[in-house]
Parts: sequence; C-alpha cells; structure tokens
Amino acid sequence: MNLLDILIAVPFVGFAAVLLMPKSNPGAAKMIAFVVALAIFLGSLALIGPVIASKGEWQFATNVNWIQAPGLLPGEGIKYHTGMDGISLWLVLLSTFLTPIAMLISWNSVTDRPKEFFAFLLLLEFGLIGVFVSLDLFLFYVFWEVCLVPMYFLIGIWGHDRRIYAAVKFFLYRMAARC
Repeated sequence: MNLLDILIAVPFVGFAAVLLMPKSNPGAAKMIAFVVALAIFLGSLALIGPVIASKGEWQFATNVNWIQAPGLLPGEGIKYHTGMDGISLWLVLLSTFLTPIAMLISWNSVTDRPKEFFAFLLLLEFGLIGVFVSLDLFLFYVFWEVCLVPMYFLIGIWGHDRRIYAAVKFFLYRMAARC
C-alpha cells in the first residue's frame, strides 16, 4: 500500500469514524473531521517531490484486479487502477487544501447536524481524490457517483433559501446527463 492509497482510504475512514460518533458531542466530531482533513492535506504534500521528479510517468500506481466477470481471461475485467501524474497532483492538492478551509469557514455557521455536515465533507474529499487519481473508467465512475451523494445532501440540508429546489435540480440534471 503506497501513500496515494492511504490518502484515498483515510477520508473514508474519517467519514465512518465521524459518522459513528455520538450526537451528544458535536464539537469532538468537528475536531476529528478537521484533524483528519488536515492530516490528509499534509500527507498530500509528500506527493509533490516524487511526482515532479518523475519524467511524465505515473507515480504511486496501484493496479489490481477488482471485479472479474465470468468468462473473461485472467487480467481482464474491472481493475482498481490508480496513479498520479502532474495534472492529478495539483487537483488532489487543491482538494485536500480546500477541505480543511471549508471546515474552518463553516465551523460556527453550521449549527444544524454539524456531525453529518463534516462527515459529508470527508466523504466528498474521498470521492474527489478518487476521481482525480482513477486510471480505470469504471473506478472513475464509482468515485464520481460517491461525490454526488454528499453534494446532494450538502445542498439539500445545509444550503440556503431554495436548497430543496437546488438539490432536486442537481439530482434531475445529473440523471438527465446519464441518458
């Protein structure tokens, strides 16, 4: 397991940990979510050197069989294939940099269900990192769909005046885009 695999897994583990915390202590849930997001950002800084030093090659690559359909030859099928190049590096850094900032900005303004809000931010970060480092189309699609779930709830629950309208519109446009 390389550093990139750890950076993909940590937001999901943080999401589960924050979601399983008791509702009676939202401050602790917010603090754990922020510490996890900050640790992910600091960990992503360690990706810069190896990626910049590479000559356009994939860094931190993982390529393992994930789903093997019956009748396919070994090695065919859906793979868990991730890696990082110069473009995905900056997208991952941007995502991991903005998540703790978004948490700090919303620290005092989110008073309704803060535990769930911060957990959804971690789930969104998990999906974004996965989207930016996926090298398999099916894996990209899975991470993309993971991103849509917290976005729907973040818009629908913690949005402003017309949040339900915006969330329904978000959902309908995403469904129409698939057709």
